[in-house]
This record gives sequence, C-alpha cells and structure tokens, in this order.
Amino acid sequence: MKDKNNVTEFFLVGLTQNEDLQKACFGLFLVFYTAILLGNLLIIVTIKTSPRLNSPMYFFLSYLSFVDICYSSVTAPKLISDFLVKKKTISFVGCIAQLFGGHFFGCTEIFLLTVMAYDRYIAICKPLHYTTIMNKSVCSWMVVSSWLGGFLHSLVQTLLTTNLPFCGPNEIDRFFCDVHPLLKLACTDTYIIGLIVITNSGMISLSSFLVLTVSYIVILVSLRSRSSEGRLKALSTCASHITVVILFFGPCIFIYMRPSTTFSEDKSVAVFYTIITPMLNPLIYTLRNEEVKNAMGQLWSKKSTSGWEMSSEL
Repeated sequence: MKDKNNVTEFFLVGLTQNEDLQKACFGLFLVFYTAILLGNLLIIVTIKTSPRLNSPMYFFLSYLSFVDICYSSVTAPKLISDFLVKKKTISFVGCIAQLFGGHFFGCTEIFLLTVMAYDRYIAICKPLHYTTIMNKSVCSWMVVSSWLGGFLHSLVQTLLTTNLPFCGPNEIDRFFCDVHPLLKLACTDTYIIGLIVITNSGMISLSSFLVLTVSYIVILVSLRSRSSEGRLKALSTCASHITVVILFFGPCIFIYMRPSTTFSEDKSVAVFYTIITPMLNPLIYTLRNEEVKNAMGQLWSKKSTSGWEMSSEL
C-alpha cells in the first residue's frame, strides 16, 4: 500500500467543461449565492427585530436560515470562482474541510427540520400544553442538540475518509469534495467503509424523513376537527415545512442511500440540495406566511422612516 500523503491536492471536474457555459454559470450562480445570503439574512434580521415573531417556530427558523447560509457557503464560493479558471484544484486539507463543513451543516439542517416538525406537532395537536412543552430552555437544547448531532455525524465521515490511503488518481467528478467521490479514489478496498457511510448519512436522512412524514400525517389528520379558519392557517404553515422537507430530503436520500456509484444526474442533484434549496427556503417561508411578510413590511417601513428623518435633518 502506498503512502496516503502522495496526493496533496485534488482536481475538480466541475459542472461543465464548456467555456461559454462556464461564463454564463458564473453570473447565474453568483446571483443564486447573493440571493441565499440576502434572503436568509433578511429572515434572521426580521425575526430578531420583530417582537411578534418570538414563538419557537420563528426561533428555529432563524437558525435554519443561518445554517442555510453556512451550508451554501461551503461549496458556492469555490464553485463560482472555479467557473473562471481552467484548472480547478483544491488542496487535500481544503477538500477534507469542505467535506466536514458540508456534512456538518447539512446534517444540522436535517435535525433542525425534524425539530421544527415536532414543534408544529405540539402546536397543532397539543395546543394547551404548547407553551409548557416548548419553553425557551427546551427550544435552546433542541438547537444545541441539532448542532451537536451534525458535528458528531460529520466527525465520523471525516475520520473515515482521512484515514484512507490516497495515492492517485486525484480527479473528483464533482464540483466539491464529498465522501462517495473520495471513496472511489482511495487505494484500498472501501466496501465496508462505504456501508458505514450509507448507514451514517443515508439512514439519518431516511429515518428523519420518515419521522417527518409520520408527524405531518398525524398533524393533517388532527386538522379535520378544526374550524375552517384554523385549518387553513395550520395548513399554510405546514405546507411551507413540507415543501422544504421534500426539496431537501429527496436529493439527500438519492445521493446517500446507495453505494459509491456515479450517475450523470449526481451533479444536478448536488446543485439542488447545496444551492437551490437554501435559496428557495426564504421564499417558501415568507410567501406562505403572513406574519413574516407583515414583520418584513414593518421593518422596511421603519428603515424608510428612519432614512427620511435623517435626510430631513441634513
């Protein structure tokens, strides 16, 4: 077995080799990433500055927006800069850091979405006990547990990968570093490690998705006894959560619930859960939520009034 330090950097194939298409993609993905940053920051600022948005649901939503910013920032800046260069390289350390960050924030988002589903279940199915069960201390511990769970998951993935020998080739047919592409480049049999990866990543995604699905089915069934107004309000909130869950978990299950094989769709699917979903989340949660839209309107009015008063004084 050769020394695993023979490989000091990896070559990323990227999304496309067409130079004209790369230039177009540079502008497009720069817009996407800007939208991710601005959209999620707007949600965080709105929730933190609005007294009305002080419920556990918005507490979790602010952290989800923060995780979306971090998650997309693991891959998007490197992807955007690579559109401008022919030789798309990443150091071994940078590759491992990207792998750790992607799994850390991705798994944290999975746990946060699960926590948000539990919050909606308590709010709709046990409204009289909601404030008692979902108190500030419990909500804080749920967020901390989500971060801790994401960290432990990512640590396992990273340690499994860094202990593998890499002696060449060193070309990754992706636009970022992930476990499956790296397993294919290892100079040893990775069958057992591949099974562990599937169990770790795939089963977390699948089991969380099943828990979420059951939770929302129970919620939807319980809504039959509500008034039409209460039912519509609850459905509007749940519809946002369900949409985000499908958009995020679908691609994750497709990628991680199978062996280290490569499909032509993998790159498109990876773009979807690393960039498109974090960009759509702010739109999904604001367009279907009157409270958030009203709070944003009030925030904008305060900014406009403040700006007008300052200009008048000058």
